Amino acid sequence: MNTPNTLNNPSNPSNPNSPSNPSNPSNQQNSKGPGGVSGLAGRLDQSQPYALGLFRIVVGLLFACHGAASLFGVLGGAMGGGTVPAGTWPGWYAAVIQLGAGGLVLFGLGTRSAAFLASGSMAYAYFKVHQPESLFPLQNGGETAALFCWAFVLLVFTGPGALALDGLFRGRVGAGATARRTSEEREEQATPVTA
Repeated sequence: MNTPNTLNNPSNPSNPNSPSNPSNPSNQQNSKGPGGVSGLAGRLDQSQPYALGLFRIVVGLLFACHGAASLFGVLGGAMGGGTVPAGTWPGWYAAVIQLGAGGLVLFGLGTRSAAFLASGSMAYAYFKVHQPESLFPLQNGGETAALFCWAFVLLVFTGPGALALDGLFRGRVGAGATARRTSEEREEQATPVTA
């Protein structure tokens, strides 16, 4: 007498390895989404704007601190203490860009434009100051310039993320335009059409 083997038959619901068995761990993984994507990936995707916003804040703050140190002698001052003499090329102009663009990126105001300017200044610093010493950043001391340059390039393409003042102002402008449009639509609906 031939009886079907219930443990090896994948279509049998009493088989613990059957895809239709709710206690099957692989079935639970497949129910989370296509390709077995867990809920963690979904939560990470939802928090991506906030992670990007925190990244922007940290990068902007660190960049602004470099400018403040060079211009005002705070936080240890410029390269061993002191300040950069006003108007000297390129140090004083770089410090002004660091403080101004860093502050704008920090608060999320004109982030893409400020990040573009900051990235360009760091590219200039790397190729004009560091790269003539040696080819690689580890050898020429240009790691900070290279990292800032690429961090700002990322912000040019991604935008400010969450927690940016640009979003706050954009929300007010958008809300005001929506309110005006809604009130105009109500007026049009309330006005009787006469022929």
